[in-house]
Amino acid sequence: MIRRQNAFLLCLLSLSFGCNTDGKNTTNEAQHVEEEVCKEEPETVMRKDTMGLIVLYPQYTSIDLVCGDMPSKDDSSVILFAEASYTGECLDTFKHFNVAGDHVSAGKRYKGYPCKRNTGAFVYCNNSWKFCHKVYSNELDSAALHGGAGFGQELMIYKGKLVPIARKDGNQNQFRALCNHNGILCIIESKGIVRFGDFKKSLLDFGISDAIYLDMGPGWNHAWYRNKGEIVELHPKEHDFCTNWITFYK
Repeated sequence: MIRRQNAFLLCLLSLSFGCNTDGKNTTNEAQHVEEEVCKEEPETVMRKDTMGLIVLYPQYTSIDLVCGDMPSKDDSSVILFAEASYTGECLDTFKHFNVAGDHVSAGKRYKGYPCKRNTGAFVYCNNSWKFCHKVYSNELDSAALHGGAGFGQELMIYKGKLVPIARKDGNQNQFRALCNHNGILCIIESKGIVRFGDFKKSLLDFGISDAIYLDMGPGWNHAWYRNKGEIVELHPKEHDFCTNWITFYK
């Protein structure tokens, strides 16, 4: 966001310098630099590597839970996506009931399979978002009513405190979560394989106030983000059994 603001300011400066009060034009070299800055494609996903974490801040205008067909790299409006809810079975055809828990996609609520591990949810509508703990059916209804999105998952941190979760602290994997960092939405994953308890601690130490798990594991961890038009792949695509993705649009 800072880069966007700086580029915008330099564009304004280039316009003001086009004609000085003494009637002299700026040098060709200065004009060239300013034109290049103005034409520079904005940073759509800001990445920060710190404390053993990869932190992605999407500069989005809307969010949806895409179901069935994975977002395409050919869709230039997609800037970041990752698998959200768990998938029940590895099926050749998509069924909403194969998604863990009820969910909202493109403003419509769907029935998913019952999943006791879903201790919370994330909902988005009217350009605002919310992390929910335990009971969240009304929030899903509201998201559907207002053309939003929502899904259930294992809530890890809520209002700055750890939430009891089925996954054991000693479990080792590369973990990922959707997080609230000082009022800014971001996706964070661990750099490599770590203990789950250590991952949660790193999130708290980083200042995360809310965090909900995102499905991981080989194949399920496939995700990419787009920055300045370039695709940065986090993990390769290994199978076609994924069912749902939280997706950010520019």
